[in-house]
Amino acid sequence: MATLELSGLRKSFGETHVLHGVDLTLADGEMLVIVGASGCGKSTLLRLVAGLERASAGRILLDGRDITELDPSARDIAMVFQNYALYPHMSVFENMAYALRIRGLSKSEITRKVDDAAELLGLGELLARKPRQLSGGQRQRVAMGRAIVRSPKLFLFDEPLSNLDAKLRVQMRAEIRRLQRRLGVTSLYVTHDQVEAMTLGDRLLVLHQGRPAQLASPMEVFDRPADTYVAGFIGAPAMNFLPAVLTHGGGSARLEAGPELSFTDGTHPGPNGRRLTIGIRPEHVSLGGSDLTLTVDLIEPLGSETLLHGRIVARSGDPIVVKIPGHAPAEWQENERIGVRLDPAHLHVFDAETGLRVEPVIR
Repeated sequence: MATLELSGLRKSFGETHVLHGVDLTLADGEMLVIVGASGCGKSTLLRLVAGLERASAGRILLDGRDITELDPSARDIAMVFQNYALYPHMSVFENMAYALRIRGLSKSEITRKVDDAAELLGLGELLARKPRQLSGGQRQRVAMGRAIVRSPKLFLFDEPLSNLDAKLRVQMRAEIRRLQRRLGVTSLYVTHDQVEAMTLGDRLLVLHQGRPAQLASPMEVFDRPADTYVAGFIGAPAMNFLPAVLTHGGGSARLEAGPELSFTDGTHPGPNGRRLTIGIRPEHVSLGGSDLTLTVDLIEPLGSETLLHGRIVARSGDPIVVKIPGHAPAEWQENERIGVRLDPAHLHVFDAETGLRVEPVIR
């Protein structure tokens, strides 16, 4: 077990700047999930820590030791890749034992470590098989076992579940979290999947264009997104955004679509007329209100819930999504007009120019 510290970490490929100075500290045994859109630099950050790419600037400290310039083999780090990276000509046992043989461990010690990891991962009956004889989930377990037997100070996961089907992803997600907690190994986990991001990490780092947009617990990121990028990225369907202006000394906001919304969490600072962006998640928009009238463009039944995609009648170009429990009324058709209410307890307020969250002043 170990701590990890990144200080001013930068990476450029020629004139293309990918990471713009990342500062980060992981506690001993912590699992941090890094999430962001394609091209934001999350996999590059992982490769820098692993030593597969060389940093343009900054330092990487593992348990207080500067490993920035060390060869990957000298970093005491294990990485689990998206494509498993198993040797096809070797058995499961040989794949898991390979790194231990390179280290010069005795045959008995290698057998003990591999057997222990195989029992932990449910691979005991598969040790003689070749990778081609395994399912995707079994191959991913072997890749994890190969990392576990090394007893590294740090685990790195690079989108390890993206090649699995939906059912296996759910199963393996739970197994990875269970194993990480049981082993207590400090871990960095990169994913583009929001469910993985929300469920796996002790903390969540949202990267945006090579810069940290927010670092906090998953629920804090969901409940109090730092800006409109984070708010729109975390959550499915994405948060709705509506233009507005501040009114009544910061106690309310008037939507450009017409109605005025009162804030229940306090007074938001700024002069009357300050341009805002009001965010609200689809599950916090309810039917039957009079705040807004929508024209329904699309009805998506999902079984336990239904998504309504619509446009605000007063501003036909403003889209909005509503999530309702259960089924939509059978008589509803596309182009149906419905009234909705925006829950004032779940409004998110952002500055229209900077996109940053505007915190209220509690009355």
